[in-house]
Amino acid sequence: MNELAKHVMEDIAPDFSRNVKKGDIIVAGRNFGCGSSREQAPRALKAAGVSAVIAKSYARIFYRSSFNIGLPLLECDTDWMKAGDELTLDLDKGEIVDQRTGKTVKSAPIPKTMQTLLADGGLIPHLKKHGGFALE
Repeated sequence: MNELAKHVMEDIAPDFSRNVKKGDIIVAGRNFGCGSSREQAPRALKAAGVSAVIAKSYARIFYRSSFNIGLPLLECDTDWMKAGDELTLDLDKGEIVDQRTGKTVKSAPIPKTMQTLLADGGLIPHLKKHGGFALE
C-alpha cells in the first residue's frame, strides 16, 4: 500500500504525496471519489496520512469503501474552507471547527453503523473483534 500512497491524487495534484502530512484532512467538492470502485483509493489516502475527508458529496462506492477501511468521511458545504485551515472534527456530534476562526459547521450525520466501523478500525477489524456483524 505504501507504493500506492506515493501516487495518490497525482493526476490532479502531482505534489500531493510529497506534501501530505499524517493527520491531514482532504477538503473537496461534489462527488468525491467518483470512479473509485475499489478499496485501493481510500486505502492509498489513508496510507499517505490522510485522517479524514470532508466533501459536499461522495460517490456511493467510495463512501462505503472508506468506512470499510476506517477512513472517516464528513459531508457538508466546503466553500468556506481554505488550504491550511486547522480543522477539528467531532464525529459524534458531526461538527467541524476551524481552529483559526472558531467557525463551527454541522455535517451530515454519520450513521451509527458507520461510526461503529470507524471505532473498530474498519470492517475487517470489526468482524475480528465481534466475530460477526454486530453493528448496534
